[in-house]
Amino acid sequence: MAYSQSPKKAGLPREVLKWLQSLDLSFFPKNVRRDLSNGYLVAEIFSWYFPRDFHMHSYDNGASLAAKQSNWSQIERFFEKQKISLLKEVIDGTIHCKPGAAELLVQEIYTFLTNRRIQTIQRVEQGFTDKAYQDQLPMVARATASVAIKSNLSLSEVIAEPNIISNQHKVLAIIHRQIEQRREERTQDPKRFNVKPTLGEQAVRLPPLLAYQSEPNLQMNTSQAAC
Repeated sequence: MAYSQSPKKAGLPREVLKWLQSLDLSFFPKNVRRDLSNGYLVAEIFSWYFPRDFHMHSYDNGASLAAKQSNWSQIERFFEKQKISLLKEVIDGTIHCKPGAAELLVQEIYTFLTNRRIQTIQRVEQGFTDKAYQDQLPMVARATASVAIKSNLSLSEVIAEPNIISNQHKVLAIIHRQIEQRREERTQDPKRFNVKPTLGEQAVRLPPLLAYQSEPNLQMNTSQAAC
């Protein structure tokens, strides 16, 4: 059975791809989420427009968390200097390979550097989760709670912010979203989950007019019984 494409290989708008190809980068980002996470390509893109501010020998094209934090700290200092407003959530999502974060970051950079509007904007799930991808799958193939935690909370994210309470809140948010998804599935397909109707749902409900007409009869029966 063939399922929809995973968000790991989510595409970029055509005009953005052409723009990246025109920059003659050291390597082309085949997997946007993975290749932009360490910030090396982002620095290389900006070096074409600001060569005096970006010296590529200062950036490490490694996959470790230390390399990512070092590269992005230099890039963020440049953003502050040039008063470039990029959401911290988007940058953190790119570092930790969140679904849709790197794609949104590239589109924001493209708009800023080229001063052009993107004709086809890629939709990104709020909070950079894989909910959009999970919704495309059949119910039997959707992730369980443990898989959802693994997919939406990366190890680098936990290491970068080792606060236990903060990470617990993130896990609880993922579990809560998973529970809400299960409730929707039970509503959509009650037979699959063997959902039985409650006594209230099984009770016969009269229309308001019939109920109003039968009310005097009930009162008369009650008064006769009292006598």
